[in-house]
Formats: sequence, C-alpha cells, structure tokens
Amino acid sequence: MRLRTLVPTIPADLVSAFESCGIKTDTDLLFFDGSNLELFAKLPRGLVVTCGELEKYVSLVAERASPPGIRGDEELEAALCKQRENALELSSGVGELDKLVGGFGGGRVFEISGEQGSGKTALALQISLRLLIAQPDTSVLWVDTRGDFSVGRTARVASELGAENVSAVLERLEVALALSIEDAQVLVSDLRERADVGHALPERLVRCVVMDSITPLLAPSLSNISAQGHATMTTFMQDLRDFARTHYFTFLVVNDTSAVVQQNSDTTFSSATRKPALGPSFAFLTDCTLWLSKHGDIEGESASMHEIEVIRSRMTQSKTWCTFKIRRGVLHSAIS
Repeated sequence: MRLRTLVPTIPADLVSAFESCGIKTDTDLLFFDGSNLELFAKLPRGLVVTCGELEKYVSLVAERASPPGIRGDEELEAALCKQRENALELSSGVGELDKLVGGFGGGRVFEISGEQGSGKTALALQISLRLLIAQPDTSVLWVDTRGDFSVGRTARVASELGAENVSAVLERLEVALALSIEDAQVLVSDLRERADVGHALPERLVRCVVMDSITPLLAPSLSNISAQGHATMTTFMQDLRDFARTHYFTFLVVNDTSAVVQQNSDTTFSSATRKPALGPSFAFLTDCTLWLSKHGDIEGESASMHEIEVIRSRMTQSKTWCTFKIRRGVLHSAIS
C-alpha cells in the first residue's frame, strides 16, 4: 500500500518527507532498518512534526495495513451456524447401520467396499434415492465409471422405497460417465465451482455424489516403481474431503476388492479372503470405510443376508458391524 493513499490520515507533507527518504509504501515504513528515533533523524529539516507524532503516524500505518482481528468464539459460532443451515439428514434406512456411522450426512467421504454381489451399489443407490424422495429440492450426482448404470433397476428401487412420482425422482438423479481420473476431476471441479459461487439452481442443488466405482479410475496408475499414481490418488481424495467439509456434501465412493494371501486383517471376520482395492493408504484418505459381505440367500424368502462392518471411521467407533438383508433390491434391517 502506497503511503500517498493514506492522506489525509497522515499529513501530506509527512508523506512527501517519507518519499524523499525512499520510503514510499507501508512496507518501507514498517520495516525501516532502524528505530523511530533514527527515522526521525533521517527526515528533512524544517518538517514540523515531533518524535511522538511520528510514532503515532507509524502506528496508524500499521493499523491500516493489518487485517482485522478475528475472535475465535465468533468464528466458531459462524461455523456452527453454517453447519446448522446446511445440515442434511442422510440415512440408509437400516437403523443399525445408520447408528454405526452416525448417519451418512455431515460432509464426509465414505468408502464402500466388498466383493461382487455384497450390496455396494445397492447401498449407495438406496442412500441416494431416499435423499431424493425426502428432499424434493435436492439432486444427486452419480458418476458411472463403467457405463453399467441401470435406469430400470433404479426405477424399481425408487418404487420399492415408496416414491410417489418415480419419474420426478429420477429427473434429479444426474448420471455422468467418467472413464478416466481426468474426467472425474473435471466433474468435481465443475461441481465445486458451482457450489463456491452459488450457481446451482435451488431445484437442482446437488448434495450427494456417488462414484461407482472409483477403482477403474485410480488403479491403472498405481505402480510399485512410480509414485505418480499414488500422488494423483492422494490429491484427488484430499480434494473430495475438503469439498465435503466445506460445502457439507456427502461422497459415497465405491471401491472394488483385491485378493489377499491368507486373511484380510482389517476385518474381524476370519472368512474374509479379499480386501479393499487401491492399497492400505486409501482407507486413510476417507472419513469412513465400510466392508460389505454376503452370507447367502435366506431360506423361504426372496432375500439375501449380508454383513456390513465399519473398518475405519474418524467419527464413530471402528471394528463394529451389523447385519441386514436385501429384498427386491432394497436394504432392510435383519430383524424386520
């Protein structure tokens, strides 16, 4: 900041005197190499200013150049107020599971992993549709990385969940195809830009993003001989978590599995012979890692029994689990 812009807060003749000494900006004045007394001695003779007045003007420059003070209690209250305004109740409809993770809202990134047929996509789809049915002014972005998103299945599940107007619900489920990590980065960047500047239309306010699955986007670049793939994964996931916390979005990230030699040590179930893909560090890039597994079909019912375990969680207790069943594509409590 040039000192000339502070006139008349600082007298014009004093500013001219400073400029004659090579002091033209606030930085020059505040970081003058010497004391105020030495600065006073350097000023031209004939200038009507006392040493005390000089100290006062230097203090005024420091005050104008400094950012306003921020009180911690005010910042906390503002953050809590924003959280209350943006709070979104997001649930799976399975009470035991919602209790284990504290609900699926709150601006977090969830990793959903498990073997094929364990219910990963069913869980993400149910959370999304329940949100769309309960919140008519909300939409969900579904990032399809394999091109296998099924509109028919989605419509059937929406109907099973009690949607009165299935077409209206599906209109707010935005499906985007992403075949590379660059495609996903563009989608997230565009969504964040809309959220940052408030361009999202009220009737199309995206609050939940599903990536089914993230594995094909990241796995090809992971290598034992190069750190570039891991850096890309880390940066992308950190961006997701920052986005989620800033705008209270929920990200449901489906992750495939990879084989283990003996047993998956992350889970409490000794029968697990597979583990989440993308390496052990991926779980630490999310807020909660869920591991799903299928027990088998239920005799006498057109349903199957499943388990879901909280492998790691930043918000709730880890190494906890519950059971649920899937009937006609919908998750239900195991005791229902």
